[in-house]
Amino acid sequence: MKKLKIGMVCPYGWDSPGGVQTHIRELTKHLQDEGHQVSVFAPVSDEERVNESWLVNAGKPISIPVNGSVARVLFGPIASSRVKQWITQGDFDLLHLHEPAIPSLSLLACSAATGPMVGTFHVSSPKQKAIYAIGPILEPIVEKLTARIAVSESARQTLKDHFDTDAVVIPNGIESSQYSSAQPTIHWRNPHTLGFIGRFEESRKGLQILLDALPIIARFVPDVRLLVAGPGDGDELIKKLDIGLRNRIVFLGFLSEQEKASFLKSINIYVAPNTGGESFGIILTEALSAGTPVVGSDISAFKAVLDNGEAGLLFKNGDSADLAKVLIGLLRDEELQQSLSSKGKLSSQKYDWQVVADQILSVYEMAMAGNNKVGLISDSRFWNRR
Repeated sequence: MKKLKIGMVCPYGWDSPGGVQTHIRELTKHLQDEGHQVSVFAPVSDEERVNESWLVNAGKPISIPVNGSVARVLFGPIASSRVKQWITQGDFDLLHLHEPAIPSLSLLACSAATGPMVGTFHVSSPKQKAIYAIGPILEPIVEKLTARIAVSESARQTLKDHFDTDAVVIPNGIESSQYSSAQPTIHWRNPHTLGFIGRFEESRKGLQILLDALPIIARFVPDVRLLVAGPGDGDELIKKLDIGLRNRIVFLGFLSEQEKASFLKSINIYVAPNTGGESFGIILTEALSAGTPVVGSDISAFKAVLDNGEAGLLFKNGDSADLAKVLIGLLRDEELQQSLSSKGKLSSQKYDWQVVADQILSVYEMAMAGNNKVGLISDSRFWNRR
């Protein structure tokens, strides 16, 4: 395959933590290592926190509620003008647009451009009346995509439900070696240590379910400890906890990628108690790659990553008593921990970027077959087609 000039559009604030941003960053680096040129167009809140030479700042994003969380996106006439300027100057062979069906830079790029375009759909959500209301506007834009990727079967089903169109499933990727070769941090490594990473102030991340399970676990595993990492005010949460739990929980704050890898190597079990709104579960694949046993809620996205309970254990979504039962059993069974560690490492190999990026490049090749380079289409020509 020839070396490509790829325009990659990130819909969310680049300097805000998130799985989509991580996916785009790591995919870009892998493509560049393979000799391709990649320009990423994304909103940026604080330019001083960004140092990637291949990133083009589209402007400051605004916060909007999306799928039980808050997304920092950029939309409107000024953003549209900047998108068109970036496309014109880029002379791209192909555009790769992430989440092109939400009000964002990706939607603007899809509506403005012509030529080979690949869309990746990350979101998994039930049928929403709001989307059906604006479906007639979004559908012709989504149909402009030359090829579509969904990061999971649940994301694919969401796309089918909302827009009656299909996609090939290609999961999010990870740098397996980063996690498999990571070194544990000594003061984090203690017997019977559980770990959680996420925006714990968001209820759908499920930390409260884990906290409710902790007193039950402590009765059977007296030295159990919980490490919590991620953005949020840990001090405020500690104040709300029962005094008997406070000495069992340590809030580590936001971790760098290197610290996260060490974190996953340091704990005995990674717990993912998320209640919904997840289309994949990248942190699960990272924990599996580190050889850390995983216990997750039985939401569809996590069941897929954990091979329906073969690569990691599942508990009833939202049920803290069932979570406690599963964790107690695993904490007291070292042989099962070793078995899950081995199975998890093996299962995680299919998420390595070397495998995932090759699949994405195959989609690029298909999208470019018989298509010209990326260009602009006038607004009147596009909307008059409807």
